Amino acid sequence: MIKPHRNQPLWYAYILHRFSGVLLAVFLPFHFYVLGLALSNTERLDSLLNWTEQPLVKFAEFVLVFLLAAHLFGGLRLLVLEFLPWRPIQKTLAATAAGVAFFLALAFLLRAI
Repeated sequence: MIKPHRNQPLWYAYILHRFSGVLLAVFLPFHFYVLGLALSNTERLDSLLNWTEQPLVKFAEFVLVFLLAAHLFGGLRLLVLEFLPWRPIQKTLAATAAGVAFFLALAFLLRAI
C-alpha cells in the first residue's frame, strides 16, 4: 500500500533531488578522470572527445545536464522552504524547478546536435 504522502508532488521533487544528487556523485570521478587526461595524456583525451560525438553520448549529456539543473533548482527550492515561511506555492516552485531543468537540458541537447 502506498503511503498518502508519497503520492504528492513534493515527494516526487524530493526523490528527483535525491536521485540527481546520487547520479551526479557517481559521475564526478569520471569527470575528474577526463580532466586528468587533459593534463597527462592528450592523445587519449582527443580520442575520448571524438567518442563523445556519438548520439547516445549526446543523449547521456542531455540527461546529465537535466540532473544537474534539477539538483540545482531543487536545492534552491529547499533553501526557499528552509528560510521562508511555508506557502502553498511550494508545489508550484517544485514544478517550475523541474520544468526549467528540463528546458535547460533540452536547449543543451538541441545545441549539441
